[in-house]
Amino acid sequence: MDTNFSDNFLIKDKFSIKKTDTEYKGKLTKADGVQMLLQEKDKLRQLQEKLYADGSKSLLVILQAMDAAGKDSLIEHVFGGVNPQGCNVTSFKTPSSKEYSHDFLWRHYLALPQKGMIGIFNRSHYESVLVCKVHPEYNLSEKTWKSVKDFDKNFWENRYESIRNFEKHLSQNGTTVIKIFLNVSKKEQKKRLLDRINEPDKNWKFSSGDLPERALFDQYMEAYETAINETSKDYAPWYVLPADDKWFARVAAIQIIIDTLEKMDLQYPQLSEKDQQGLLDAKKQLESE
Repeated sequence: MDTNFSDNFLIKDKFSIKKTDTEYKGKLTKADGVQMLLQEKDKLRQLQEKLYADGSKSLLVILQAMDAAGKDSLIEHVFGGVNPQGCNVTSFKTPSSKEYSHDFLWRHYLALPQKGMIGIFNRSHYESVLVCKVHPEYNLSEKTWKSVKDFDKNFWENRYESIRNFEKHLSQNGTTVIKIFLNVSKKEQKKRLLDRINEPDKNWKFSSGDLPERALFDQYMEAYETAINETSKDYAPWYVLPADDKWFARVAAIQIIIDTLEKMDLQYPQLSEKDQQGLLDAKKQLESE
């Protein structure tokens, strides 16, 4: 059974989105995947507890995807078993006027996980080279630029460089960064958007803005391909997961997260001889009551 998802979906060389298989499931069945997820959730819970106890490192998981790719449900199913005290989820929407008055990375610094924590970014600083690449006029809200003509090749190269420097800085200061792109096909996205319309309990998920953005699907894929190629580094790797089957994307994601935590060499705190003696004294006192 092929379950080495960390290696299978890691972007190591030149990435081509047209060559990816959004329906890939390896040799797993859905029943296998559901069972694996249950087992892995317990392992993730234990590792998250160890990360919290260690207190010297943090993990940042960045999730990016097109609309209806399954980011929200992945967070729910993958992280549903961890201690909420050790995990923070931040969903980034359109920047506020206050956020636009700072540089594009500012609001993301504020949401970074502290030592001992797992931070999850539901969308992230990558929106500045994704949605803002497809809609460059959005950058004008930063008030630094005068015209859409300012968003030339040098502008985008500087954005990618800023992102690389940001993530490298994090990795050099105790935060491990992994980035996951849920790669859903245009065909599957159509099905899920129709489900949101046809099923009353999903109507609230549908937005009038979904269809205009869907019309730009190919432009978004081009923006993703460029961003991933520009920013997948050893210190902040990208993983591109087939996401037409939500259950498979969840299993792949949790294994990648577990593998990452296991490589962080987490340790439970070691008590000094004095503290160990204090425990023995406390034990004797409690047992004598």
